[in-house]
Amino acid sequence: MTDLDLCYLPAHEALRRFKARTLSPVELMEAVIARAEAVKDPVNAFTFTHFDEAMHLARKAEARYARGARTRPLEGLPIGIKDESEIAGKPTSSGSLIFRDNVAERTSTNNARILAAGGIVHARTATPEFSCAGTTWTRAWGVTRNPWNPAFTCGGSSGGSGASLAAGTSAICTGSDIGGSIRIPAAACGVVGYKPPYGRNPDDPPFNLDFFCHTGPMARSVQDAILLQNIMCGPSPTDISTLRPKLRLPTDYKPVKGMKIAWSLDLGVFEVDAAVRRNTLDALEVFRDLGATVEEVDTGWKPGTLEAGLAYLDHIFGAYLSTLLAEHGDEMTSYARQFAERGGRSTAADFVASLERIAEMYESFGPMIERHDLFICPTNGTTAIPADHDQSRHRIQINGKEVHPTIGWALTTPFNMLSRCPVLSVPTGRAPDGVPTGMQIVGRTYRDADVFRAGMAYESTRGAWYGDARHRPAL
Repeated sequence: MTDLDLCYLPAHEALRRFKARTLSPVELMEAVIARAEAVKDPVNAFTFTHFDEAMHLARKAEARYARGARTRPLEGLPIGIKDESEIAGKPTSSGSLIFRDNVAERTSTNNARILAAGGIVHARTATPEFSCAGTTWTRAWGVTRNPWNPAFTCGGSSGGSGASLAAGTSAICTGSDIGGSIRIPAAACGVVGYKPPYGRNPDDPPFNLDFFCHTGPMARSVQDAILLQNIMCGPSPTDISTLRPKLRLPTDYKPVKGMKIAWSLDLGVFEVDAAVRRNTLDALEVFRDLGATVEEVDTGWKPGTLEAGLAYLDHIFGAYLSTLLAEHGDEMTSYARQFAERGGRSTAADFVASLERIAEMYESFGPMIERHDLFICPTNGTTAIPADHDQSRHRIQINGKEVHPTIGWALTTPFNMLSRCPVLSVPTGRAPDGVPTGMQIVGRTYRDADVFRAGMAYESTRGAWYGDARHRPAL
């Protein structure tokens, strides 16, 4: 096995080999760090790196395996942590010049759980400033690019995590999602991303109280996403929104034969290009071949659905950022400043109108999903978004029609609005520009296992996505 093969080894397989003593955590960490150095340009997936400390911890993990000591669920794995959550004593910038010198005094609950499970944080993954864009570039850290085609975006806001996984520079990664920030980069980079139902995983205040906001795993396989989700999941005494009891997902599921799957290519309100349509329809054929009933449905949603979701984000998140404008407006990236300015203009009436639209959406979606086990639609409507797209200045067209420049090219925000539905994004292929496409597998409220059952069945049929050189970026 080459060093590059090690970099793309599934996390669960690496753990198996650690325990069998056919692979050392030191060997894996050395390969991953060397790969990270080799592809730093043009990918630029990381902000802060902790390579020396990671090697020290890898040697300690190696010693545990060597002496047959009890090992933890993530023992020795190199895990990329999004540069927005905190680890005590280490810098966290949130992609902003404003926090370039910030050193955390506490550790976020998710990160504490990962560290306690033996995960090794070798690097922090890049994010747009304050995670408020669907592309990943900042004044602080530059442009993060798609490993499959560096001209195009890796997505955002968890873009560094998606890019790192696709480039083979982390075993698994964390992400967070308020409008698609896990699923957009998962689809764009050809990896797996999971938006759990609201309350399933803890988050930091005050946004743990924002029901659009979700933390979750990103990985190169469905089983690896389950591995990290089982660590992140569960009630926390610091987060009143977290659910009891802890849900532990299995890795073995019944076949999908007999499942009822509803689908829509555009949710009735989005533009979707030909390549995404083709790959989504091909994926639906896999489920038909596996014995599922697959039925096209009408969501009943109306124009203005995305705008209602963005209005909610303006009022909660944009207003929060608006408090930085007076003192730090000149340091902010153009899109973050625009978002903060919109937030400052948002009214309570705007916020209530967004809640009314969300209720209206579930009036049609709820009864439909209750008649089915799952719902499937594309994750992103197009792959052709430039890496340096600035949503405050640039326009986007799909099928010759202009769409909202923020995330009008992604079909993700509606499922933050319907936030209790679990959503798993998995790859469906690649577009002619080389950039991957993905689909969202949406479950009934709090039926997490259903989406993983479908994801595992689809993945096992299509085969490993990074198994050999033909299925990896040519970096």
